[in-house]
Amino acid sequence: MTNPIAHPILPNGDSGFTVEAASMKFGRGMLAEAGNDAKAMGMRRVALFTDPHVAGIAPFAAALDSLKGAGLDVAVYDRCAVEPTSASFLEAADFAREGQFDGYVSVGGGSVIDTAKAANLYATHPADFLAYVNKPLGEGRPVPGPVKPHIACPTTCGTGSETTGVAIFDHVEMRVKTGISSRYLRPNLALVDPATIDSLPPGVIASTGFDVLTHAIESHTARSFRSRPKPDAANPRPPYQGANPWSDIGSLQAIRLGGQYLERAVNDPADEEARDALMFAATLAGLAFGNAGVHIPHAMSYSVAGLNHRFTARGYEKANPMVPHGISVVLNAPAAFRFTGSAEPERHLRAAEALGAEVRDVSPADGGAVLAARLIAMMRATHLPNGLSALGYGAADIPDLVRGAIAQQRLLTIAPRPVTEEDLRRLYADAMTYW
Repeated sequence: MTNPIAHPILPNGDSGFTVEAASMKFGRGMLAEAGNDAKAMGMRRVALFTDPHVAGIAPFAAALDSLKGAGLDVAVYDRCAVEPTSASFLEAADFAREGQFDGYVSVGGGSVIDTAKAANLYATHPADFLAYVNKPLGEGRPVPGPVKPHIACPTTCGTGSETTGVAIFDHVEMRVKTGISSRYLRPNLALVDPATIDSLPPGVIASTGFDVLTHAIESHTARSFRSRPKPDAANPRPPYQGANPWSDIGSLQAIRLGGQYLERAVNDPADEEARDALMFAATLAGLAFGNAGVHIPHAMSYSVAGLNHRFTARGYEKANPMVPHGISVVLNAPAAFRFTGSAEPERHLRAAEALGAEVRDVSPADGGAVLAARLIAMMRATHLPNGLSALGYGAADIPDLVRGAIAQQRLLTIAPRPVTEEDLRRLYADAMTYW
């Protein structure tokens, strides 16, 4: 294997990277420890965040019982949106301000965890909503300091939000997804209990599982940390630093686990081993992309999800029509990796091999194409939509899709090669149909 430290160095490029990782507990039964962990962090009055569905199932009851059993004062907020919006973040922030909480526990998917992050932020450091939102849609103002303690308990195997300092939402008025990014938003502790996904339907496992894979592959194929300009001081390194030896550890193992277990987890709901492995892959991928970053597939996904509120995905029939995040990302991924393959051919080939592709006698120059082909095969095997056209998009929608994607410069600059508006037009066209 190529020396992981041997990233190309540009003149005045950075010579180091920063590692900031969340504490984590992993294993079945971990939710029962939420109360003791919250108490150990000094929480007394706790905001327990969830959504209407999770509020009615066993993982939420386990966390609530644990918190109350530890003698904590608990107030439940169960109105988190499945796909958060600026309005839903603001509503949650109002609840947090009024409650005067000294700690937060979130039980749910990435949307719940992200909502708790945002509520905690705006209750602790009040500001106009767009103040902390990433540029160019917001001001991109740095979060001024720590927020209240937060324990995140994921109930899906996809977003990795329990280990990242990112909160994503749909800005309805601007018709695009964006987010807030700060190391201060990273939960203090992740309680990762694989039993929480035992009851998830196959369609949800597929969507969230491909989110795992795209997180991992994008972070592994991101531009090198050494291609980023060296900062003038120690602190200004961005949250997304580019691929580095630390992020490679998590990204490659997450890709291997996803390649081995995703199809099993989707097609056999009783396969506990596969679902446990996928849950661990999600956490590893979160550690990786929370450090290295994600790039083109995620940048393209924000407008795919933000412009479409008519699609109903398999497994999401009880939710309002929407494009689930994992689907909005992975439908762009094969086209994107064909495009980026020429910039980091060995990394794309390494990712393809980790995903399960046969790479004997394959030239690194074909790494992007081989990686895309393996992803497409997995998408077909797990019954995902056949490209963006299956969501209802066509050529006439490409200008609007590009307009939303080109605004995601925080992500596009992590790509291993420059991305223009014309490139994005071609990528969206290529992503319309795959088979």
